Amino acid sequence: MSPSPASPLPLPRTAEVVIVGAGFAGIGMAMALRRAGHDDLVILERGDAVGGTWRDNTYPGVACDVPSHLYGFAAHPNPDWSGVFARGDEIRRYLDDVADRERLRSRMHLRTPMLGAEWDDRVARWRVRTPAGDIVAEALVLACGRLTEPLIPEVPGLETFPGPLFHSARWDHTADLTGRRVAVVGTGASAVQLVPELARTAAHVTLFQRTPAWIVPREAREYTGAERARFAAHPEELARLRDELYREGERRFASRSGDAAASDAAREIALAHLDRQVADAALRRALTPDYAFGCKRVLLSDDFYPAVASDAVTLEPSALASADGTTLVAASGRRVEVDAVVLATGFASTRQPYAELVRGEGGTTLAAHWSAGMSAFASTVVSGFPNLFVLNGPNASLGHNSSVLMIEEQAAYAVSALERRAVAPAGVLRVDPAAEEAYIGEIAAAAASTPWLSGGCRNWYVDERSGRLTLLWPGTVEAFRRRLAQADGSEFTGTPVGARGKEST
Repeated sequence: MSPSPASPLPLPRTAEVVIVGAGFAGIGMAMALRRAGHDDLVILERGDAVGGTWRDNTYPGVACDVPSHLYGFAAHPNPDWSGVFARGDEIRRYLDDVADRERLRSRMHLRTPMLGAEWDDRVARWRVRTPAGDIVAEALVLACGRLTEPLIPEVPGLETFPGPLFHSARWDHTADLTGRRVAVVGTGASAVQLVPELARTAAHVTLFQRTPAWIVPREAREYTGAERARFAAHPEELARLRDELYREGERRFASRSGDAAASDAAREIALAHLDRQVADAALRRALTPDYAFGCKRVLLSDDFYPAVASDAVTLEPSALASADGTTLVAASGRRVEVDAVVLATGFASTRQPYAELVRGEGGTTLAAHWSAGMSAFASTVVSGFPNLFVLNGPNASLGHNSSVLMIEEQAAYAVSALERRAVAPAGVLRVDPAAEEAYIGEIAAAAASTPWLSGGCRNWYVDERSGRLTLLWPGTVEAFRRRLAQADGSEFTGTPVGARGKEST
């Protein structure tokens, strides 16, 4: 693994493509571009290393909830994953390794955030501002991630809490929580992983739960040395495993999206899991969701329920309402004395922070264009923002399978679209607003009957301003692949249908 440069590389003043972000999406996009012969690219990364969410999230117990052999690039299988589900540090090292194998270091500029980006119609280029100067690009790729900015709840008095207070995605490793009374606020994916870890070392953990989650068995285990050796010696076996995991994930879509039989079966598995692991009837009731299976993100855990049922953890089945010094007050009125607070309260998902920084034609910001919720044709290109591609953005998330699969499809679409610039007016790809609206309509029709919209819960998939499903793709990965394959260039105004630059030269 190559170490991160001691200082930022000199920033070029021009490039064909600027990619913002060096997580899975940014690295995946760079790989796709280079394989297609687009080598004049720059990767901007605000952090001091690659990894995206896997660089930022270092809380105890952090791991992926997608099987490790599916959570990686198809071109870079990793026979040495330690277990069925990879730890966060392993995934970060994997991305480091891929960046080295793909020879991306010379194009990567760490500690170099995008301060702003404006489309200059006079020269048909993007002007991207950074602390190291401006860079002019023919195309801009936003691979900034969708879960990057922690959501900090507005709780009266919390700002004056005297002890350690931090978000799970900004873990303070200087704060020793051993033997201390710790409050965890939230019961989402991060909390389910970190609560069992804290319960082992803290004096006591109080868990503030606004809404319980549907949790199914994780069935995690470590791979043996013999298994890892076999994966390395027989790549065809590893490929078969990846394919099996992919198909298994695709089958899960039915239970997450509201198929009655599949949802009922999955719900029974979750309830049986809760019943086996929590003996106290009152605690079981408090941990049982009252909304449809799949409405919120379904979580995987083998040790969360045992931790909550133990003497080491107290469940407070209401939200944190206020703080008074070291006393936390729940919405139920209960008062709890604590020494430290961990906010496992999620992220700003429907309102992406980078959208305020990007100005398209006429000076309109991406945030303004998305004022009623994120949108894009093919979940990737946006009207009013020429030669711009958004990965991991509008309707590109999944609740049933690996997000890396979606990134690879989006990157392939973006490369295909870039090739059409040769036959586009003045080399500019302008999305037809009608095509974007039609795509929004497709999403709305597919999502209308799903539990994400009608399941009786609030979730981070739906934009509260419009009530639209803006994060999730309401279909399988295969359906996404087919939909993007249908894109024939007609989504771009003035571009010959079906024409691509390389095919027409």
